[in-house]
Amino acid sequence: MEIYYLEYVAPEEHHHKFYELRVEHQTVKIRFGRIGTEGTQQIKEYASPEIAEKEAHKKLKEKQKKGYQLTINPVSPVISPVIPSEIPTVASAPVEIPVEIPVEIPETAATPTKKIRKSSKTQSPSKKISATSQNRPQFPLEPFVAPLRWQFASGFSSFGLAVEQENCWLGNEKGRVLKVDQKGEVLEQYQLPRAVKSIVTDGIWVYVGCDNGVIYDMTGKMPYVAYEIESAADIFGLAIAGGMLGVSDAQGGLTKIDPEGDILWQRLSTGKQGWMICSDAQGFYHGHSKGLTMYEFEQGRQLWQQPTIGKVLWGCQTEEFLYVATSGKQVQCFSKTGQFINHYLCDASVYACAVDTAQNLIFASDSSGFIYGFQMSGKRLWKASTGCGSALSLQLAGSGKNQLYLATNQGILACMEVSDRALLEAAQGQLPERVVVENSLTTVTAPRQDLEKIHQAESGILLECFRQGQRLRVRVLSPGYHTDWMVQFPRNLRQEGDRYLVESLHESSQGFYRIQGDIKRLV
Repeated sequence: MEIYYLEYVAPEEHHHKFYELRVEHQTVKIRFGRIGTEGTQQIKEYASPEIAEKEAHKKLKEKQKKGYQLTINPVSPVISPVIPSEIPTVASAPVEIPVEIPVEIPETAATPTKKIRKSSKTQSPSKKISATSQNRPQFPLEPFVAPLRWQFASGFSSFGLAVEQENCWLGNEKGRVLKVDQKGEVLEQYQLPRAVKSIVTDGIWVYVGCDNGVIYDMTGKMPYVAYEIESAADIFGLAIAGGMLGVSDAQGGLTKIDPEGDILWQRLSTGKQGWMICSDAQGFYHGHSKGLTMYEFEQGRQLWQQPTIGKVLWGCQTEEFLYVATSGKQVQCFSKTGQFINHYLCDASVYACAVDTAQNLIFASDSSGFIYGFQMSGKRLWKASTGCGSALSLQLAGSGKNQLYLATNQGILACMEVSDRALLEAAQGQLPERVVVENSLTTVTAPRQDLEKIHQAESGILLECFRQGQRLRVRVLSPGYHTDWMVQFPRNLRQEGDRYLVESLHESSQGFYRIQGDIKRLV
């Protein structure tokens, strides 16, 4: 079953509408109306599943042309309300759950293909809570307004979010990518051909995935095409480990790409809509509509699969654990061997989550525009309204900074103060002044289709493109470098026999070079 959920929000015109499409074999179910209501439902039958899907995509494009923006679909209690008879057993100490949280669990995903035995070596996050985290202040049970320091409007619904040491990257549904500082001031902005749903950073390098299956390198002065997925599927998630890039897509596919842009393997998970992807030296952790799957790093063998309560949306990881945001109104925690550890209950579908390992806190955002704070034990500490939409992505600024960044369905990038003091003051109505940042930068950079040409190499490092079998590869000609190491180089700019000049190269521990700075073609 395919589900598409769109919203049209225009406060100045008093529009707060939604439009939902569900494709089930030959049937298309449509639900539309004002956000917060059940809306009106229509059911249409077609001659074949192919025609039904074609008609659904046609209606989807029509709505997008009218200004509706695709967002992560929440659980719909109108079309298919199902309550399972069982929920997973928590594998750690009993979880303390506030009585005001409604325990309403949607349909459980399919049975896992491989069951994981519980290991006594796996330690629950609740056992690692420090003494100070147990003595947190008492927050009110009622929701309060979140203490946002600043917010910036990108113009369209935003999924892509990556926070660096000093800056933050945002990508929206119109393909706009913005680099902002810690005060929300726009430093750089780029226009890519298609919608951006995922951004990942790896040291000084920044990669952005688009809906046309293309991944751009945003590290230099101009965006370059770094990788392309052969299926050209909409890219939902990116992850980097050991110089290798993992890509998850709308069809539930997972692709591993090497530093030179060659696809090493591709896998298709049991579910679709692969929003979540995390990686480490052991493998890739893929979250999709049927649960969570782990693939071995080198060959892509499936090691385990576990169902989740509802569909997996975004997720995050620590050294030992995976935290999964689900449409089942909760964040679920798994060990990296697939053992279910704990859950953190919210009041609506959970879009994203983030973990502060230093303070033993978990943050979650839901489809109703709220942010939650939990202790590792499962206890809910507080619930706060963003005032700027539902956060489709969450990311912490770093350990000890107490700053949580939000990218919302209203196209807002916001910075929320999450220290105990700031939250207590907000709960008492003492909110900081929220700065609304305007975009004063007029320059918009588009991807470069060709390179600047020069006739003489005055300074820089000389590279050469050569053919090795069926592959076009790039190596270093300048002295002082490893002659057998290859260079990570944009695939669409390689031409056999050409030479290039770059500003600098960085060694990777995996035995290849990365380019930093501008690239010029020597003619």
